Amino acid sequence: MIPDNLRYTSEHEWVRVTESGTVVFGITDYAQDALGDIVFVELPEPEAVIDGGSTCGEVESTKSVSDIYAPISGVVVARNDALADTPEVINADPYGQGWLLEVRPDDAQDVDGLLDAVAYSAITEEA
Repeated sequence: MIPDNLRYTSEHEWVRVTESGTVVFGITDYAQDALGDIVFVELPEPEAVIDGGSTCGEVESTKSVSDIYAPISGVVVARNDALADTPEVINADPYGQGWLLEVRPDDAQDVDGLLDAVAYSAITEEA
């Protein structure tokens, strides 16, 4: 259930590099499952500057409110505005339609420092 073609953070975000060099990210299937039914998502506006490892939004579920952590530093190019009306799509399709932000990275090589699927899988098995 952990796609091999993505990178991951220990805070349960996934990262995909696009052909244009931007980075799209969201929360993992593991995270959405742990959160339960997602009812609200708060995301920064396009052109906002985010810092890798810092909070850049929130996901609210029927169980709790959790911070979203920026996997890399950069400028927000786009956010998934569809989540305002249908946040539950994160539960249904966390690696597809449930994406959160698209970011223009300050340093594209930052993605290389993130976890691969095997390393991320080890974290989820320990939890």
